[in-house]
Amino acid sequence: MIAPTATGPGPFRRVLDGLYLLAGWLAGLFLIAILLLMMGLSLGREIGLNIPAGDDFASWCMAAMAFLGLAHTFKHGDMIRVGLLVDRLTGRARWAVEMFALLIGTGFVGYFAWYAAVMTWQSWQFNDTATGVVAVPLWIPQLGFSGGLAILFIAFMDELVHVAAGGAPRYERPPPQTADEVIQRAMESAV
Repeated sequence: MIAPTATGPGPFRRVLDGLYLLAGWLAGLFLIAILLLMMGLSLGREIGLNIPAGDDFASWCMAAMAFLGLAHTFKHGDMIRVGLLVDRLTGRARWAVEMFALLIGTGFVGYFAWYAAVMTWQSWQFNDTATGVVAVPLWIPQLGFSGGLAILFIAFMDELVHVAAGGAPRYERPPPQTADEVIQRAMESAV
């Protein structure tokens, strides 16, 4: 890995952070597509306009939104994680538990990303199409699912290498220092 310079992070770090940000933006665009589709479907019923396979497209957008948003959410410390044990540990014990969790998480995410990519590849190879009103090649909507998992796997590997090298986990937000900061975080996460 390229070490950060005195002026900022190295080019590899910028590429990875850009990838996570791009995935987050794509997830946001799919959220907007869901809104537009649902509004079109709702208003279309009132005026007699039908969007062919609109429910299918909305569900594909929902899957793409959910999976593409995972890496961005993970890297910004907004993914739900259970810290009851980890938060009570310090020093080498905390590092060991973090490494164990990252190893298990990386393994599971890698497993799912691999088989999602295989499924997408096979859908393309066998020319699978949706059985709904609009015959869409299934590999197209499956790209959001498999791509999101692949980016999440990269994010897990990124954190695994960073923490193994002695860095503090970047996905972990520091504890709030003031009551105002607690309120601000609650407002940001829409709790």
